[in-house]
Amino acid sequence: MAVGQLTATATCAAMSATVEADGRRVGERILAARVGWLAHLVGQMAGQIVAGHWTGTDLAILAAGVGPDGRALPVKGWMALRRLGWAAPVPDGVYASDRVRRCAQEQAARALRLGVYRREVLHAIVATLPADGRRDDADWQALRELLPAGVTGAVVANRTRQVRAYQHAQGRLPGDLTELEAAPAVAAQVLLAAADKQLAAIGRDGPGRALLRVQLPLTARPASAADWAWHALPITLPAHVAEHARLCAPTLRVVGHRVRVDLPHRAPATTAPVRGHRVALGLDWGVNTLLTGTAGRLTDTGRVVTDGRMLRYDATAVSAQLHRLRQHREHLAAKRDHHTTLTTGLPDDDPRARHLTVLAARATAEHGQVCARIRHLNKTLAWSAGRWAVDQAVALHAGVIYVEDLATLAARGRRKGNARLSGQVRGQVVDAIVHLAAKAGIAVVTVPARGTSRYCPRCGQGHTELTHTPAPDRAGERGWKWAICGRCNLSTDRDHAAAMRITARGLLAQHHVRTDRTTGRHRITTVVEGNVATVRRPATTITTPGRKLRPTPKRPTVGKLSHRVPDRRTAPAPPSGGQRPAGQAPKNHHQTVAASGPAHDHLKPRHHRTGFHHVHATPVITLTGDYGPGTTRPRPHPKRPKHTGKHR
Repeated sequence: MAVGQLTATATCAAMSATVEADGRRVGERILAARVGWLAHLVGQMAGQIVAGHWTGTDLAILAAGVGPDGRALPVKGWMALRRLGWAAPVPDGVYASDRVRRCAQEQAARALRLGVYRREVLHAIVATLPADGRRDDADWQALRELLPAGVTGAVVANRTRQVRAYQHAQGRLPGDLTELEAAPAVAAQVLLAAADKQLAAIGRDGPGRALLRVQLPLTARPASAADWAWHALPITLPAHVAEHARLCAPTLRVVGHRVRVDLPHRAPATTAPVRGHRVALGLDWGVNTLLTGTAGRLTDTGRVVTDGRMLRYDATAVSAQLHRLRQHREHLAAKRDHHTTLTTGLPDDDPRARHLTVLAARATAEHGQVCARIRHLNKTLAWSAGRWAVDQAVALHAGVIYVEDLATLAARGRRKGNARLSGQVRGQVVDAIVHLAAKAGIAVVTVPARGTSRYCPRCGQGHTELTHTPAPDRAGERGWKWAICGRCNLSTDRDHAAAMRITARGLLAQHHVRTDRTTGRHRITTVVEGNVATVRRPATTITTPGRKLRPTPKRPTVGKLSHRVPDRRTAPAPPSGGQRPAGQAPKNHHQTVAASGPAHDHLKPRHHRTGFHHVHATPVITLTGDYGPGTTRPRPHPKRPKHTGKHR
């Protein structure tokens, strides 16, 4: 296997600093003020660059990637802007070094390049938008040929709604992104990756510690180089940052009265192969559940078999909470806009205007807090689901994880289902799975999603369609959750059937995997259909250590007291969630692990790592990947004791 680099970002906090010139110690609030001055200065210069070049002509020049001299633009943003002649204006009376201007140009270049990407998506949607608004298969195929790589169905749906709203208001389609959107706001942060050691430097300062040296202004408007000073910021590294990881230039930002240090770090990682796999984990995106998976194995004869277990990550409660937060966010936005509209036309000295302004500011602050809560919950949910998926693959000894391709996954049906599909942050889940799988040496490959829930995984092979019903006992009704095959009598969960077909498509089409040079993601371009057979895992053999070959013989209990635990408990068992019954003491972590049995002790830490109390996920059970036809070994018969004629 090849060895590459895995890059991640750890969020740290800088609680204090030391001024290197005189050795004075700077507290948390003073440090936050000085970092805030630098971030405000950089954000102000970057915002002027973005606002001055937010035109269709400048975005087209940046998208072409060629400078005025005919040479290709550099990859680094600040170098590209300098070759184009887009300078960073420094406010009057303020002194800023060339490295500070580099940081501003880098931040502006990233915002403008993001606008170029969104502009390309908009042009593709406008060029292929049908008159009636409903895309057929030909329209989707034409749209995917024009879209950039990695665009999901949720992005297409959101951009289409935005275009439709503009068309309804203006009576025509937008000609460019600058007509549809205003110049984006630039965040108040400092990208030290664009600077060199003349502005910032970072290095390790012992086990689990790092030291950041950076020049900070001593006033809000530094007038000369004397108003800048070197500060040494000690940083405590999180536990997941390896000792052999290389620290990169961080990004500084102020949250409240604290300085946040977003520290990238790189560590060597083994690049997993995308072909030659025998055991795989297939994952399907569900409506009622976030992820549904199954394990599959490719036999020597080219068949795909599974053990029939359904692995599920059910985040319905968390999705409901996100839905409520989104409704509250829209309510606050409407209230803010209503108060702002009422202040129109009122004089500034009117008491009603002052009162409405206070109400609008309060709604704006609450709206920002709700948005932050939604972002935090989405991120936590995505990494929890990704960690669960990778843990399942490691426990099954799978070398690859097959996921539905979000670019070919279109949400259809009722509006409520589409809202759920778009609200599950699938893109963040895929990013989390790819990152955590790279640490474990597991490949992640996307599979075309079309038809995975339509055909039977056992006998369909692209021809036999499934009947979808609400439940297995309501076969005569039309529904969504359950799948029934009238040919082979398959009756299973719809998402489970789709996961089996995804696994089969991945294992049978390993030679059709293509790797994107820009993103490094792997995807299957050709659909290879195949049926999936359900088999049993082999029984325990003599080569398995610590396992018995036969049950313990029964012993007579006449005249002896039984020490066996009674079948019925004398007190009700504590429920899995909520308030425990009265009279029972709370169990600590060690008692809970001991009560669950030694076979599942390794599951407890991984179960607690989900981060949610209302997520129902299949526990991680370590199973061998060697099962199916050709792997079942004959069980050795135990020797029978010789009969001596005596009876005990």
